[in-house]
Amino acid sequence: MLDEITIESYYSNNKWLPVVDVRSPREFEKGHIPGAINIPLFSNEERARVGTIYVQKSREKAIELGYKFVTPKLQHFIDASRAVAPDGKIVIHCWRGGMRSQSFAKHLHDNNFSEVHVIHNGYKAYRHMVLNLFAQPWNLKVVGGYTGAGKTHLLHYLDEQNHQTIDLEGLAHHKGSVFGGIGQPEQPTSEQFENNLYEKMRLLNPAAPLFIEDESLKIGKVSMPQTLYQQIRSAMIYFIDVPREERALLLANDYNFDNIEPLANAIIKITKRLGGLETKQALELLYQRKFYEVALTSLNYYDKTYLKGLQDRDPNKIRMIPCCDTTPSLNAQRLLDSVKQDECITTN
Repeated sequence: MLDEITIESYYSNNKWLPVVDVRSPREFEKGHIPGAINIPLFSNEERARVGTIYVQKSREKAIELGYKFVTPKLQHFIDASRAVAPDGKIVIHCWRGGMRSQSFAKHLHDNNFSEVHVIHNGYKAYRHMVLNLFAQPWNLKVVGGYTGAGKTHLLHYLDEQNHQTIDLEGLAHHKGSVFGGIGQPEQPTSEQFENNLYEKMRLLNPAAPLFIEDESLKIGKVSMPQTLYQQIRSAMIYFIDVPREERALLLANDYNFDNIEPLANAIIKITKRLGGLETKQALELLYQRKFYEVALTSLNYYDKTYLKGLQDRDPNKIRMIPCCDTTPSLNAQRLLDSVKQDECITTN
């Protein structure tokens, strides 16, 4: 069987089948369906040359060059696809369901693959679906708080208690400050971040409360989807208000690395904002491995920065939740109580 399916049909009925993305490696690296396997029809260089011929000469000449590049790889395409789909059942896509995926799929079908589906409009259709999900209304409960308040730990606790949560920093591989990338894997592209976020959010109920951290438009180098960011900015924010000393304790524990050079480099990056004297003191404390004292010094800057952002919000949409320390279970209960109170007020 060789047929076309929509991206919605794939997610509804065929998600168990392996997906092969035949776009070039560079296209795949920029963004792809999570779990897809890249078996490129063309290399980056070959794709560029085919595109140049298409523009400068003709479509026919570009197709002719494409066949020249592809012919020596035909057996490789079969072998690589069989490794991905031993039972001969597979889903194929390119950028928009055009010649690349159609020809690849026909080649597999002609070589005894029993079930070959091509995604109609390809990766372009997937991206359209991704962005549409972020644009729909979500019942967001935004968790705010100064740096070190334990917001991420709180979200993880809520997740363990079967509440709907999204850990944006976890998906972005960045904790959101100049120190945020230390000890983290390489960040995805913004496009891949959106794709990974989609895979989490598509399983959630938009009408039910969704707990999400208050984030800037950029998390490290990753940009948030604009439509979701706008919803975060306009939603009620539940501010986990923890004393600075308690927050410094949490940060000292989270950033107690053997190699302190990345921490030193991060401190140097905020010299202008922290101040020359404070930077010098922070570095001296760091090299003495006094992480708690370093955290206290750094929070002088971060608290002012977060407060400035908070002042841009509608004061009627800020709920202050005083907390004694950063214990996730206790603070999660205080948060849930505050959310419940707001829901009762809304109902009445």
